[in-house]
Amino acid sequence: MTNPTVSIADLSGKTVLVTGGSTGIGAALVEAYAQQGCQVGLHYNQSQQAAEALAAKLRDGGADIFLVEGDFSVSADVTRVVEETAQKFGKLDGLVNNAGGMLGRMNYSEMTDEQYDAVMDLNARSVITASRVAIPWLKKQGGFIINTSSIAARNGAGGGAGLYGSSKAFVSNVTRGMAKELIGNGVRVNAVAPGVILTPFHERYSSPEQMKGMVATIPQGRAGTPQECVGAYLFLSSEAMSGYVTGQVIEVNGGQLMP
Repeated sequence: MTNPTVSIADLSGKTVLVTGGSTGIGAALVEAYAQQGCQVGLHYNQSQQAAEALAAKLRDGGADIFLVEGDFSVSADVTRVVEETAQKFGKLDGLVNNAGGMLGRMNYSEMTDEQYDAVMDLNARSVITASRVAIPWLKKQGGFIINTSSIAARNGAGGGAGLYGSSKAFVSNVTRGMAKELIGNGVRVNAVAPGVILTPFHERYSSPEQMKGMVATIPQGRAGTPQECVGAYLFLSSEAMSGYVTGQVIEVNGGQLMP
């Protein structure tokens, strides 16, 4: 395993579950936590090959990785994934609610109940379900929850991504409400809202023309990378670095949105 650029001492030995950890930002986070000396639960759904390859790479470097599969649009799967991870390691110090997706572009005028249920179950309800299962474990010694929101939570999205953006706005507000409930138990809850990041998400849902249009609105002049999102998550994970930070949403978007 390559040495991390930055070593955050108080993360070493922590147990962290990253949902949606097989590709994109999730995969970058799994690697980053492993490099900090964490025990990492790597959740995946459809990307089994990518998950297994990442786990093998990190294990070769000495990391303690637990692979766990589950469909996060199904609450029973969400519950099982969190509980199995906590039971495997005997504790849980951190939960990163990163699993999610757009599930196709559709205008509000064409929205169906089925599309609504699919998007909200995956992006919104899974965050509440995973957190609910994790909370008793996190309360034992204190810890953190970090939710992956999106720039779309603030700008309304576009091009048929409005429901996705609305689901992420839900996540951002759940972050604030949950932070108030849990800080008395030593559990900090925050979120990271990525902008346009070069991941399989945009390969799947955004055309080259759409990407060009989005990049044109970014002051930094380019899309970001998954690795450029990692620092915000590690900062929010560390009690030493962010012990007085809770209920916040950190925007990582190259200046595209400056709230």
